[in-house]
Amino acid sequence: MLYIHHTSCISPQKTYGGEALSFDKNSVDGKLLSIEPDYSGIPINILRRMGKAVRMGVGAALPLLKPGQPNGIIFGTAIGGMEDCIKFLNQIVQYEEGMLTPGNFVQSTPNAVASQIGLMTKNTGYNITHVHRGLAFEMALLDAMMMCEEKPDAEWLVGGVDEISAYNYNIERLGGWYKTADASSENLFTSATPGSIAGEGAAMFRVSGKGTNAIAAIEAVETIHTKEIIELSDRWKEFLDLHFGKESPELIISGDNGDSRIVPFYKAIQETTPAGADILRFKQFSGEFPTATGFALWLAVSINKLNSLPDSAFISRRGIASYRNAVIYNNYKGEQHSFILVQLP
Repeated sequence: MLYIHHTSCISPQKTYGGEALSFDKNSVDGKLLSIEPDYSGIPINILRRMGKAVRMGVGAALPLLKPGQPNGIIFGTAIGGMEDCIKFLNQIVQYEEGMLTPGNFVQSTPNAVASQIGLMTKNTGYNITHVHRGLAFEMALLDAMMMCEEKPDAEWLVGGVDEISAYNYNIERLGGWYKTADASSENLFTSATPGSIAGEGAAMFRVSGKGTNAIAAIEAVETIHTKEIIELSDRWKEFLDLHFGKESPELIISGDNGDSRIVPFYKAIQETTPAGADILRFKQFSGEFPTATGFALWLAVSINKLNSLPDSAFISRRGIASYRNAVIYNNYKGEQHSFILVQLP
């Protein structure tokens, strides 16, 4: 069991710090850009050298470091500092391999966020970044769960971040993964066209193997690679039978992204879920990006104190006063799937 003690999230919605939580921001030109704070905890001379992914990751992490140093930093990202990487490659051509700016190179690697947090806080503990496309954040969670089994008294900073870089956005758009016309978070689930809207964000969690003062717990994380709907449905049934038996989960948080090619997978999950579960979609708030399950986990942990979620976000709703558990299902590009079971107090 992985116990969550503190959370922090920078996203396209007002989810950070002490701001009043709200979920009313819509996409612009097919993108949901994060609402960035002023990053008052990051020294100006360091902040101006940071790419957006590093800013968001460090900014979301710093509030969770105030209780004291964690024993290690475990991170997941698929794109990392891609924008800085492209800037550095362009400089190679521009300056004919002469005097290059080192900042873009240093910030361009996927492990830049975790390493920057470690350097700023002088944390010399376990520091690792998982880069597994649409399962990067899930791999970070599994790593943390194994570390907590080995060292139950230790605490870990676990997180995930990805940005909308111009290069990656253009590649994904040309690959058909983003909608090309009338792309909006408002009509995301009614357009019935291929592709989704681009998103970005950073979600951080302070976790340990001890349940004292925990605000939630991750009981299970399961991943599967398949393009077969039947295989997915069978694994989903096995997952529910293992953890719920004849009961039903109270809340399903669905990663449905409005892509007409991916919708059949989500429909199969809905059809094989026992009646009685509320089903909530979240990517109209976060957009689609590889580590969007980090936002979904933050949403699950925070769900019982949120009053601003619109009814339109729910596919089905029984009006439960507070949830005791939630299961997150996410699908990345029709081949990477994950189930995350969260127990709520």
